[in-house]
Amino acid sequence: MSGFVEKPEAVQVPGLTHLHTGKVRDLYQNAAGDLIMVASDRISAYDWVLPTEIPDKGRVLTQLSLWWFEQLADLAPNHVLSTDLPDGAPADWAGRTLVCTSLAMVPVECVARGYLTGSGLAEYRQSRTVCGLALPEGLVDGSELPAPIFTPAAKAAVGEHDENVSYEEVARQVGAEVAAQLRQLTLAIYSRARDIARERGLILADTKFEFGFNGEELTLADEVLTPDSSRFWPADQWQPGRAQPSFDKQFVRDWLTSPASGWDRASEQPPSALPPEVVDHTRAKYIEAYERLTGLAWS
Repeated sequence: MSGFVEKPEAVQVPGLTHLHTGKVRDLYQNAAGDLIMVASDRISAYDWVLPTEIPDKGRVLTQLSLWWFEQLADLAPNHVLSTDLPDGAPADWAGRTLVCTSLAMVPVECVARGYLTGSGLAEYRQSRTVCGLALPEGLVDGSELPAPIFTPAAKAAVGEHDENVSYEEVARQVGAEVAAQLRQLTLAIYSRARDIARERGLILADTKFEFGFNGEELTLADEVLTPDSSRFWPADQWQPGRAQPSFDKQFVRDWLTSPASGWDRASEQPPSALPPEVVDHTRAKYIEAYERLTGLAWS
């Protein structure tokens, strides 16, 4: 069992149709057929959406994605049409709402890895491969890869793990031409973002993108290069052979699996509420990632 501790009630807005409540975002559609994406302050870990929210998280994810979309505009178009609040929307949607083109989504998580960690490390330890790609001997947790690699995953429902798949499987699903486009775009965007992050003293270890078709044009969707979809590490603390300090949800994961939480991950019971100090630290990490990457002060 996994998923929401308690699925939140969707806000009803006149003129908008509620389509879906995800781990972090609520999705609506307006009369014109555009999608309205509202990023919440919810946080998930170990396939559970936790009962405690992180203040400002939705705004950070949205504003950071908008900043990245600008940095990547020459590489790939994106789905954002407007940041204007729909008529009748609650005031607290401000800063965390995007009006987007409705795309025909590609059913693949496009993952790029420049460093070995997470599920890639687990597979490497078993077979010296990641998504079927052979890697050299001697790599450890946090090792930089010889070159960035495209390691796609099949999208899963809420509460399910995305499953790493081979490039050949992607080609079977979407066709050889689209698979090649996805790989090329994913690695080009990763390389651009890695270089920008490096200039700011951060390592972009890995990240995932979602794409959809706007007519014939492959278009970048969802969020991009946030602490929810990417692993950012402080470059001055990078030390292969151990888990790296990060700007993602690792602090929350560590607390949940510590004796302090009283939660048994192997049980079917939902996780505990987060204590104020964990909430404050996590909020600070999200804001620090935003400020370091953009060079802008959070307000």
